[in-house]
Amino acid sequence: MTLHSLPLFVRLAGRPVILLGDGEAADAKRRLLERVGAQVVGEAATAVLAVVAIDDEGEALAAVSRLKARGLLVNAVDRPALCDFTLPAIVDRAPVLVAIGTGGVSAGLAAALRQRLEALLPANLGLLAERLHAARAELRARYPDGGVRRRALGAALAAGAPLDPLGGNDDVAGWLAGDQVRDTGHVRIILASTDPDELTLRQARWLANADRVLHHPGVPVAILDRARADAVRQTWDGQAAAHDGLTVELEMA
Repeated sequence: MTLHSLPLFVRLAGRPVILLGDGEAADAKRRLLERVGAQVVGEAATAVLAVVAIDDEGEALAAVSRLKARGLLVNAVDRPALCDFTLPAIVDRAPVLVAIGTGGVSAGLAAALRQRLEALLPANLGLLAERLHAARAELRARYPDGGVRRRALGAALAAGAPLDPLGGNDDVAGWLAGDQVRDTGHVRIILASTDPDELTLRQARWLANADRVLHHPGVPVAILDRARADAVRQTWDGQAAAHDGLTVELEMA
């Protein structure tokens, strides 16, 4: 499945960003840029990003053309076909940021999703992230192997697990003090549907934590994409070789 855009988090603190336009849309973009510490500048300034929030179609097209000719990446408000990048709706649980984008085709949908996620994500989610960061040395000492460490974290952060991100628990020290349960070995999943939303929570967790995914040719890409990007993917040949990590085998019912 092809992504229409590659989501990136760009640090703009102290860096110039060109903003052209007046009115409500331009004011909203200015507030967002200032919130991340960017220096909002005019067209003559040197920058690598630009936002065009001009209502008049002719003026907006001309401004976009001039800026792109300079090699700038441009966001053209309400003109998704002209955008090199879009500005997402944001859920802020610093240092955790959740960005929702629709490629510029429906800001209303992105805003509605942001409101739903605001209600779902606990206020202390950022504290959980900070405590996991502070525990990096202890995690590496306890689980020297990167794959084992990742599976231990994956199990702890799964739905209903001790550090479930939606559960509101940020006691990383308490989790580390206990015995950890990790998925290992070979797991076979028989898919009853080509819809990835039909995966059970356990199946989705296995797939997300797998080091290797063996799949039959008929398994759709939409389901394979639920695995980690760095997980090894192989078409299943009837044999499952021994593997130290977690291997998930997928086939259609």
